[in-house]
Amino acid sequence: MATVENKGMAPDTTEQEEFAGKVVDVLNAASMALLTSMGHRTGLFDTMSTLPPSTSDEIARAAGLNERYVREWLGGMVVGGFVTYEPEGARYALPPAHAACLTRAAGPDNLATIMQYVGLMGTVEDQVVEAFRHGGGVPYSAYPRFQELQGEENARVFDAALVDTILPLAPGVPERLREGVDALDVGTGQGHAPVVMAAAFPRSRFHGLDQSEEGIAVGREEAARLGLGNVGFTVGDSTEIPGTYDVVTAFDVIHDLARPAETLEAISAALRPGGVFLMGDIAASSRLEENIGHVLGPTLFGFSVFYCMTTSLSTGGAGLGTVWGEQTARRMLADAGFSRVETRSIEGDPFNLYYVATKD
Repeated sequence: MATVENKGMAPDTTEQEEFAGKVVDVLNAASMALLTSMGHRTGLFDTMSTLPPSTSDEIARAAGLNERYVREWLGGMVVGGFVTYEPEGARYALPPAHAACLTRAAGPDNLATIMQYVGLMGTVEDQVVEAFRHGGGVPYSAYPRFQELQGEENARVFDAALVDTILPLAPGVPERLREGVDALDVGTGQGHAPVVMAAAFPRSRFHGLDQSEEGIAVGREEAARLGLGNVGFTVGDSTEIPGTYDVVTAFDVIHDLARPAETLEAISAALRPGGVFLMGDIAASSRLEENIGHVLGPTLFGFSVFYCMTTSLSTGGAGLGTVWGEQTARRMLADAGFSRVETRSIEGDPFNLYYVATKD
């Protein structure tokens, strides 16, 4: 039977033009992501949200920044549709509807914070290219700002939703925390989750576990500053959990780990009879075809290549990346001894799926 090879076939010109337009859109979007990150880090969005239509000089002075850089940044924001511009008088303004998505005052609705990861991924591109060629991965130490960014990202979510929205996804857990139980947060990072819970549930005792000494130090400092005596922190491996607990949480961490299966087994072993494990992790499918059309599909795979998968592989770990999805998570939870697993989601949060896991 004769076969047709694509080599000698001319591309459909209309299809080619459409795809080329898509690639150009990607380039523009990447540039806007970096400019948006800059607007967040410099406080320009926050400053502009408090100003009437203003000149670049007025905005720069209000933000305490260099006018020439601010003016060029404003140009990108104008042509990208983030900021409006009045040629007469050369005045710029951030519409309220845009400020609601870009300022710190927006809390969990602030999308500008996520854009910082684009710049972070760019700093390790050369190392990731080498991993493509020779295997292995990029170590966690190559991401000096990651924990800072993750801490900022988590804080805005935890402050707004952890107590009133996320914890109630596990039936009975808020009530038990009010009565007084022992709770552990695995992979706690800078420890903001146990601090928030400790402040909300003074009768319970909270603990945070993470391998990062720097992150744990931040958590201890925050707890001390708030005068919380019911929260403590330990620097340690997630596969070796000291003590037993009534409630265990793990937010956006299991899929990153070198040994996720062993960690889930350790969590299962650390749960007391009747205990509950609440796990928040990426909302995706383990089947590639089911992720086509996912609103954040390219972002999830990008984060995985540039951080999640490669940091795990750098230690000889599982490197789950986006292979981790609901199907894999359920299987691994079952293998760890959790006989009942239910999933929950939060409206407006396309990033996360929450698993409520218990044992017989």
